[in-house]
Amino acid sequence: MIYPKTFEEKLGFDQTPSKLRANCLSTAGQAWVDNMQFSTEFESIKILLHQNVEFRLILEKDDPFPSKHFFDPAEWIKKISLEGNWLEADEFLSFAYGIDTILACKTFLSRNAETYPHLYALSEPVSIPQELSRQVYLKIDDKGTVKDSASADLGRIRKKLRDEQGRVRRLADQIFKAAVSSNWVPEGALPTIRDGRVVIPIQVEHKRKLKGFILDESATGQTVFMEPAEMLDANNEIRELEHEEKREVIRILKTLTAEFRIQLPTIKTSFQFLAQIDFIRAKARLALEIDADLPILEKEPGLTWYNAKHPLLYLSLKGKREIVLLSIELNAEQRMLLVSGPNAGGKSVCLKTVGLLQYMAQCGLLIPVSDRSRVGIFEDIFLDIGDQQSIENDLGTYTSHLRNMKVFLESATANSLVLLDELGSGTDPNFGGAIAQAILYSLLKRKV
Repeated sequence: MIYPKTFEEKLGFDQTPSKLRANCLSTAGQAWVDNMQFSTEFESIKILLHQNVEFRLILEKDDPFPSKHFFDPAEWIKKISLEGNWLEADEFLSFAYGIDTILACKTFLSRNAETYPHLYALSEPVSIPQELSRQVYLKIDDKGTVKDSASADLGRIRKKLRDEQGRVRRLADQIFKAAVSSNWVPEGALPTIRDGRVVIPIQVEHKRKLKGFILDESATGQTVFMEPAEMLDANNEIRELEHEEKREVIRILKTLTAEFRIQLPTIKTSFQFLAQIDFIRAKARLALEIDADLPILEKEPGLTWYNAKHPLLYLSLKGKREIVLLSIELNAEQRMLLVSGPNAGGKSVCLKTVGLLQYMAQCGLLIPVSDRSRVGIFEDIFLDIGDQQSIENDLGTYTSHLRNMKVFLESATANSLVLLDELGSGTDPNFGGAIAQAILYSLLKRKV
């Protein structure tokens, strides 16, 4: 249990997802950030932390890990899933690049399985065939256009189309030159295309002198664009060939899509791996940014931290001045620590550091402590911090404190971490101090 609902905001953890998203290479990786959750499963947390530290090592060593073409295939998969649908050529090209990246990641991790065992374990289920991307490259060029060689029919159609277009251009040049010599063409005008057909620009007063069809006119109405009668059949042939080309391209894309549809379960698994790698990479980049490390993880609740730093404070002071490091221990024998001192002495920062780092660790993030620090697993984290006034619920500061204490006393156990800031404030110090003392004794009896 995490309490209250505003827990992440109060500790500053709400800034962490935005930092992680900024480090992601794809929206699929960002989706993993959005699904990141607090966990109480020891083995799961341990694996996440080891994946994180392994990728941090990749970044530190500047190993040539693939970092291009991290795509989110969600929309492509939707298209592929529908029978009779197809992907466009440029989408297939991006898809192929993504497949190559997946296979490159798998190859890298296979070669370095001993160094990065937890990351390698992620790649083991990936079995996407290289043949899928090869088929794309056979049919689609690097500009995202279906190749002439994609089929014999397409090659034949495009050759005939180019021949007809050449013939039309030559015919248009002849007619245009004759029109120019007769002074029918506006000065500086040239043959152009309207509705996919080659046309000649003719001054409006001479339009009846050229046999043909008016397809368009200029904005001023002084020029008309005419298709000469001699070019009608040729232009019609070009239009028909263009339609034939489009039908053949769609047929090729549908066939390729059908091949991908057969491999859809494998494709989904493989791109989930790529998204997860993107997410882990983002966490590793954040770890480097906040100088985070892998502590010793323990199943039982408790913490023994050396040289801990509040990550947000560390980032804000970086390059300006040194941050004050925190060393702290809470265990079964010494369950409670009461911090006192003057205003601006760092009491609240100490409390927030404990809450934030413990929460980060149980979300699978490396934390800025020394590597000999120990982090236990808590089932719950309860927080009472800051101004607790609630206008909506008509609660004053002290009443809100008491409401939180009620939750803590009802729900906290020996597996809970309870963080209280200025307990007893907001009322008469004598009464507040006495009630605070009673609450602390009650929490101690519950072995929090």
